[in-house]
Amino acid sequence: MGKCVLVLIVIFGLAACSGGYAPVSERSINSSTAKSNSRPLPESGSYRVRKGDTLYSIAWRYSLDYRELARLNNIDSRYRIYPGQALRLQFGQPAVTKTSPVRASLPLVVTPLNGRVDGSDSAGSVAVQANANGGNNAPVQENPRAPAAPVPAPAKPQVVPTQTLSWRWPAEGPLLNGFSSTATKGINIAGKAGDPVIAAGPGRVVYAGDGLRGYGILVIINHNQEFLSAYAHNSRVFVKENDMVNGGDKIAEVGSSGAARDMLHFEIRRDGQPVDPLRYLPKR
Repeated sequence: MGKCVLVLIVIFGLAACSGGYAPVSERSINSSTAKSNSRPLPESGSYRVRKGDTLYSIAWRYSLDYRELARLNNIDSRYRIYPGQALRLQFGQPAVTKTSPVRASLPLVVTPLNGRVDGSDSAGSVAVQANANGGNNAPVQENPRAPAAPVPAPAKPQVVPTQTLSWRWPAEGPLLNGFSSTATKGINIAGKAGDPVIAAGPGRVVYAGDGLRGYGILVIINHNQEFLSAYAHNSRVFVKENDMVNGGDKIAEVGSSGAARDMLHFEIRRDGQPVDPLRYLPKR
């Protein structure tokens, strides 16, 4: 009987190792990273724009196509939105009218691609400090005579034809866990703090910040209006919104912001919907 059990263990062990992308076993990953970072639509069907939001980040939060969100709210191709503005998230729902407070964000350091990357407080770095635990957050006030300053609108993204978009791995570490349409909506790649995070393809940075819960410090790149990619849990970022990047450019460093360990969470969205990155990344 003992020999039969041993044979079965060996057989199942070999079967488990036969997959091409066997994920590394990792018990220390924060349980929040194993859940979907996308949120269900609010009952009101509307969202109140907060300071730091972009149309792209709002669409990402609710797994929407940013182009459809713009059309739904009669927003032109500049995608300009305003703090305090109420956006409809689905057809047939009226926009809300009450104000909401501006949520504080975590400290974020942005170093330009051509700036210094040694972590010093040089002229090439911009530090944005905020109280992550709340603090004195003043509510957004709507004044019809003096409208709030608009959120800076990204320029029209560079269009890269789908057939010429060449993907590359955004980090070199082993795969921790794969894609799930109902859970992570992306993949987690192991790494240590300070490891480089590179752009998986050419495009325009449309979000760089920490305003999306569950992602930590996040960068989103629009590649060709059809495909967007996201890089989460960074310790530092070296790009800002509207920067143009090439595939392979260093855009951030691996960290643990919003996670229990150092790793990169990577997602690809096609027309607003999460897709399995392993369908597009080259085989290792």
